[in-house]
Amino acid sequence: MDSMEKIFGKTAQMTVLKNLIENQNEPTYLSGIAEATGLSHSSVARVITPLVSSGVVQEKMLGKQVRLFQLNMESEATSAIVDFYGKINEAVN
Repeated sequence: MDSMEKIFGKTAQMTVLKNLIENQNEPTYLSGIAEATGLSHSSVARVITPLVSSGVVQEKMLGKQVRLFQLNMESEATSAIVDFYGKINEAVN
């Protein structure tokens, strides 16, 4: 159990967000997130929607059906989340 799980519990949205934070310089597909996190494709699709809507995650379309996701590091909210994640990991570990 990592530091975020100790405090907030394990939710699909936290799992996806943690994966994107840990791979913030690497754009990825829904299937890549699903494979890396062990979540189903449909769970990742469901929980990434509010992250995109809030501007924390950027979504780029590649063709008509393929979507690529990456943290939106231009967003103040994303920067605050990434900073918080780093501080929590230092404090709890």
